[in-house]
Amino acid sequence: MANINHKPSKYMLNLQHVLPAFVNEEKSIINGLIEINANSINKYEFITETGHLKLDRVGYSSLAYPVCYGAIPMTWDNDGDLLDFVIANVTEPLVPGSLAELRVIGVMKFEDSGERDDKIITVLADDKRSDHITSYTDLGDHFQKETEHYFEFYKHLKKAGTCKPLGFFDKDEAIKIIKECEQRYIKEYLPKFEE
Repeated sequence: MANINHKPSKYMLNLQHVLPAFVNEEKSIINGLIEINANSINKYEFITETGHLKLDRVGYSSLAYPVCYGAIPMTWDNDGDLLDFVIANVTEPLVPGSLAELRVIGVMKFEDSGERDDKIITVLADDKRSDHITSYTDLGDHFQKETEHYFEFYKHLKKAGTCKPLGFFDKDEAIKIIKECEQRYIKEYLPKFEE
């Protein structure tokens, strides 16, 4: 599955920094590190420096994630974190901390407390139930409404009005954002590595 261009090591590799964002750019397939399953109110995040999965917080309301959620390795978004993705059309829970190959179908642009925090929309690359899904529009209007609603209000009891969905865009825009975040990772995050 994952081809890591790294010699075997007796030390645990931090997949956030050894896996490329793209598995197959021509087919729009990316690596995705799973953090959260659909129907969870717990917010898990990878610790960027170590690669460990940490319970960041328990949600402030009863709103549960409507989709699986995670981070794309070797990317750096404007909010100072790895670029986020959501996985639509998942039929069975995924293991948090695991790696999945995902096919990009769009993006929901998003602002959180004044910072861009876009969500790349994907489906599992090797799930035949999703072969017919080539665009976020194939998921239907309700997917868009539910996803927008969740991200607009999931922090409402903590900081009302700080989360703002900015619309859905096609796969080409999503790929452009991933590439921008790859370049930002090289420019802003990579220099922090110790030799």
